[in-house]
Amino acid sequence: MGLNVALQMDPIGSVNINGDSTFRIALEAQARGHSLFFYTPDKLAFVEGKVVARGFPVTLRRELGNHVTYGAEVEVDLSTCDVVWLRQDPPFDMGYITTTHLLDLIHPKTLVVNDPFWVRNCPEKLLVLQFPTLHPPTAIARDLATIRAFKARHGDIILKPLYGNGGAGIFRLDPNDRNLASLHELFTSMSREPLIVQKYLPAVVHGDKRIILVDGEPVCAINRVPQAGETRSNMHAGGRPEKVGLTQRDLEICAAIGPTLREKGQVFVGIDVIGDWLTEINVTSPTGIQELERFDGTNTAARIWEVIEAKIAAR
Repeated sequence: MGLNVALQMDPIGSVNINGDSTFRIALEAQARGHSLFFYTPDKLAFVEGKVVARGFPVTLRRELGNHVTYGAEVEVDLSTCDVVWLRQDPPFDMGYITTTHLLDLIHPKTLVVNDPFWVRNCPEKLLVLQFPTLHPPTAIARDLATIRAFKARHGDIILKPLYGNGGAGIFRLDPNDRNLASLHELFTSMSREPLIVQKYLPAVVHGDKRIILVDGEPVCAINRVPQAGETRSNMHAGGRPEKVGLTQRDLEICAAIGPTLREKGQVFVGIDVIGDWLTEINVTSPTGIQELERFDGTNTAARIWEVIEAKIAAR
């Protein structure tokens, strides 16, 4: 069953072919006989009743420096595709949100993965709030007095942008820190968005576990260990990946959130777990599947395509 697959993503020519999850998903699609069309989000448009994108048919290979061959540039009516992947990296700004509104117009006749309506309405650090018994003490606020009161209650906290990604802008403020007001001033001068604060979890020194769920079911996990003296464990921020299994608590978390993810059409999701606590549910552009495959041979990309192909065949 050859499918016409469109990839809405950041420039494919500059991806890390040994780390990028979208590249691995696209390679798997190609191996399964599906055709690939690539475009960047700025080339997505609504024109006289049609959702179109200007981009390129592509052929991919795992060859450093020569991993993509482009066909002739063409404009495609995305409603003629079988699958559109919503895979550009955050920031989750109005540009990102606009693409979800446009893709809403073709979904579900064309299967958009993940479902753009729920990507828009379930941003990483907000969806987790629907599961109060799973996440650590958390506050979302722009008001300095509210954040100060939270810090007074919990002493050691993490402060970060609500819509940040990749570990950027994350600060640990311990009980002796005197920088809260200055950081608040810095953040609020740059953006009108609220901040998120959470109680610091000491277990992070042992790693921040990324668990991959496909259609609501846990597939595998990788532990991301921060560098010595570093709070952030994100691989973008220098975290070291290591092999890890799923604990009983991990399975409880996945069982609690899985039905919601499945109901909302979130096929490929990466959650972050520190110790016993769920900190984020990543639905915009989760990553980590190549590291997982290298550690234990789990072909997460194949599992993703099995789910997608089954959804399309069931129509």
